[in-house]
Amino acid sequence: MSSAGVIAISPICRESMVIPSHFLHSQESILIYVAMSGSMVPMRVLEYDSIDSVKLQIQTCKGFVVKNQKLVCGGRELARSNSLIKDYGVGDGNILHLVLKLSDLQVINVKTASGEEFTFNVDRSRDVGYVKRQIAKKKGALVDSDEQEVLCNGERLEDQRLIHDICKNNDAVIHLFVRKSAKIRARPVEKNFELSIVAPQLNDKVTENRSGNEVDNKLLVPREPPDRASILEPIIVNPKIEVPLVISDLIGSTLEGLDRGHYPIRSTEGTGGAYFILDATGSKKVSVFKPIDEEPMAVNNPRGLPLSVDGEGLKKGTRVGEGALRECAAYLLDHPKNGRRSFSGEALGFAGVPPTVIVKCLHSGFNHPDGITPKIGSLQKFMDNNGSCEDMGPSAFPVGEVHKIAVLDMRMANADRHAGNILMSKGEDGQIVLIPIDHGYCLPESFEDVTFDWLYWPQARRPFSSETIEYIKSLDAEEDIALLKFYGWDMPLESARTLCISTMLLKKGVERGLTPFTIGNIMCRETLNKESVIEEIVQEALDFVLPDSSEDAFLETVSRVMDRRLDEIAY
Repeated sequence: MSSAGVIAISPICRESMVIPSHFLHSQESILIYVAMSGSMVPMRVLEYDSIDSVKLQIQTCKGFVVKNQKLVCGGRELARSNSLIKDYGVGDGNILHLVLKLSDLQVINVKTASGEEFTFNVDRSRDVGYVKRQIAKKKGALVDSDEQEVLCNGERLEDQRLIHDICKNNDAVIHLFVRKSAKIRARPVEKNFELSIVAPQLNDKVTENRSGNEVDNKLLVPREPPDRASILEPIIVNPKIEVPLVISDLIGSTLEGLDRGHYPIRSTEGTGGAYFILDATGSKKVSVFKPIDEEPMAVNNPRGLPLSVDGEGLKKGTRVGEGALRECAAYLLDHPKNGRRSFSGEALGFAGVPPTVIVKCLHSGFNHPDGITPKIGSLQKFMDNNGSCEDMGPSAFPVGEVHKIAVLDMRMANADRHAGNILMSKGEDGQIVLIPIDHGYCLPESFEDVTFDWLYWPQARRPFSSETIEYIKSLDAEEDIALLKFYGWDMPLESARTLCISTMLLKKGVERGLTPFTIGNIMCRETLNKESVIEEIVQEALDFVLPDSSEDAFLETVSRVMDRRLDEIAY
């Protein structure tokens, strides 16, 4: 994940968001409500407004930049900016849930000696005085802000000091001393701070160092034992499965960090619950855990999104609670160059999907509104990175790196590929390496929401290399379906069909010399309501075969229709 964050924001002004007055009485004017962290803000728009236009109105009133906004209505993300709100079925009285992506937030996790934990987000433009007030407001047991002293590297910080100035270096350490009631210590965890609040005991003693500053006497103040994660184990449904070393190491380092008392850090990115787990030293992230009950529109989703009424996820053809399966499937089907995943000892595959496994984990640091219980979810190795592809233009990306992402997305029919979920790092040769993450919306049951941001990058118009073509030729959808079943996911017929058809298209496309741009355009809709070419191919095959035809007969019909359509495009 990149350093950018996504959170639900409370409104910063009370007045309604409105369109110009001469539109108010138009028959096309509708009243909608923008939900922000539990608050409802009325807003008048035109039914022929685009999604971008609505976001621009929100920006005008609230100051939230358009590119940092996500809108969800009726359980579906309004992802196509140039589509009209009426195309998504938005009508009078509907509620749009606003989720904001902010890059300048400092996440502060506060732990108490009694085991309580709470989190708040501080904009880097805030000052030290604001931080002190936030801490004082969180718990009544804490002292007032004017009773707190804040020191950084031995220097006392005045209330007017900005967080941005303090956090310029990732190794900056802030020590917060709360006189009389508690001591607060903080240390940086990359771009976040983890604070521990230790309430003093009756026999606590405080001494002064030579500079006159108060310091705690560690010999006289015993530390409370840290909370321990009592469960972290892989979900193994097939006794024939041998856990690879890379997965064993991932689970081991994650468990060690939890057992050392390092609380999971909830990411402020995305629309579901995702937690960074630290290593034993507490200085490095080793994994990301995504519980299935905290997925978007799931029962314990921490972002305030409504429950799914029919079980469908934010993207068409996906199901709430299946994100972990799809995350794991993306790793398993990302076969290495030298062979199938089940027979290769390589940790990373052709596209570089991070090692991923489904686990059961019990820890109080997750979202437990109804009591602490074990959670099932995907555990993925955290990959060191220099940000996401949103942080720079695509011109510097190597062609091969873009193409490996394209191959993965097209065969998996990814419904959520954007620049924010492609990380960047540097290889040993200094070249940029792209790392694909967030595959909870791959292998959907339909092609309706398939989207690829890389379609608009110049590398997509370049032909595949011979090495990539050979890799594509080696792909086998039937073997992939069997592999996933071996690991415990008996795919729904519709998802298995998607994998077969997308793999078929990719292989037939490279046979005709088509570029990623051309093949990707076949899979993606030009507009929200205009079916893509691949959808037309599927529908034509469905219209041709008899109702009781076998799946093999249907796929053979798809193959014939696809050959004809591809020949029209290629020649």
